[in-house]
Amino acid sequence: MRKYKFLEHTADIKFQAFGNSLEEAFISSFDALKEIIVEKNRIKSVKKIKLKVKGNDLKELLYNFLEEVLFLLDAKDFIASEIKNIKIDVKKNLFEADVLGDRVSNYKISNDVKAITYNDMSIKEEKGKFIVQVVVDV
Repeated sequence: MRKYKFLEHTADIKFQAFGNSLEEAFISSFDALKEIIVEKNRIKSVKKIKLKVKGNDLKELLYNFLEEVLFLLDAKDFIASEIKNIKIDVKKNLFEADVLGDRVSNYKISNDVKAITYNDMSIKEEKGKFIVQVVVDV
């Protein structure tokens, strides 16, 4: 079941991602980003990379996490398929996870994502559920 939805935006792509925990919401935001990059392609989990990012607050942590996914794509020929063993330390604003994926050259990219933006970014908790909103520059 898809835990994100795409919203109307004039020039870029905007989405909301959902989770019962902050970790689930981050994973759902990754899933939305992955769909933007490679529509309807199943990416194989051939290689594992340990990912560790920091931020000054939760928004920056989310931004840095998604930007790191783009960095791996652009600079390391690595397209992520899934995130496992995710840990978010909200006191230290630290994100750690195992990222599984494959060589990006094995797949057809459907959207050239230039960057993650802070424009309209939010992280909210409502009734025990987390909602993350992100705008992606394409």
